[in-house]
Amino acid sequence: MANATLAAPGRGAWSARLRDVGFWADWAALVGLVVLVVVFQAANPTFLSSGNVQSMLVAAAILIILAVGQTFVIATAGIDLSIASTMTLGAVAFGKAYAAGWGLGLSCLVAVVASTVVGVINGLIVARGKIADFIVTLGTLSAASGLALIISDGKPVTIIDPALLRLSTGGIGILGWTFLIAAGIAVIAHVMLFHTRTGTHVLATGGAPESATAMGISTSRIKTAVYAASGLLAGVGAILLVARVGAAEPAANTSFLLNSVAAVVLGGVSLFGGRATVIGPIIGALLLTALVNGLTLLGVSQFYQPLSVGIVVVLAALLTRFQR
Repeated sequence: MANATLAAPGRGAWSARLRDVGFWADWAALVGLVVLVVVFQAANPTFLSSGNVQSMLVAAAILIILAVGQTFVIATAGIDLSIASTMTLGAVAFGKAYAAGWGLGLSCLVAVVASTVVGVINGLIVARGKIADFIVTLGTLSAASGLALIISDGKPVTIIDPALLRLSTGGIGILGWTFLIAAGIAVIAHVMLFHTRTGTHVLATGGAPESATAMGISTSRIKTAVYAASGLLAGVGAILLVARVGAAEPAANTSFLLNSVAAVVLGGVSLFGGRATVIGPIIGALLLTALVNGLTLLGVSQFYQPLSVGIVVVLAALLTRFQR
């Protein structure tokens, strides 16, 4: 009897949690991912095959990296609309440097530097110029895209390199090198955000900027740093994109922008700043990748895929109203 009495409150607590909308809001991305896996596996048994899982993880790697960069920006109550164009510029810079005979290592450095410069420019204008991040990054979105087209003359640069080929196709088991790189970046980002003074300053800048300034935190420096980090990670994404595609494409893929923001929203990061997580956007990126992959396996027209992603994001945004 005593045991039953002690167990009853536990059952009651869990029952109350399951009826709490806030509980589902906090775990929306994970619950959604599990539901998608169950549904798609039931509809098509090849969904969880090792080959398809590996393909999904490789496809999610770039989005995870961009989502991590976007997380730092959104944690300060900002947004980086130029992240996809910045990655494209980095890819083009990589391609031109490689075509000029600069070698793989130096070309990778050029890609990262070019993208980081765009991020620093974003941060300086937002922080020092006191201009809305939406306007600034919308402008650099166009500028970076145009610069990529000018540098490349609108032509893709084909890159055939054994090291890049191994990067895009090799790995450990079903975990490709690109996914392992993305996972490593996510771990570093988690440590920085939650176990360093800089991470505390980032969250304080987004949650209570006036109080952060009163405590001696340089919010302008923090904002510049997070946009620079977003640009740097876009440069890393550019390298992985070139490795995956085998060419430096000058045309920006806007789906990376939309999905990077979507992954962050799905992951439970507050668009108003001050509340962030790293694992959440990773799960959000995996969810979006699984959604597109599953619909493709089921033969659903590509025209419906953006619609499905949009619906999922809107539902996630609605759930964030109830997050604790």
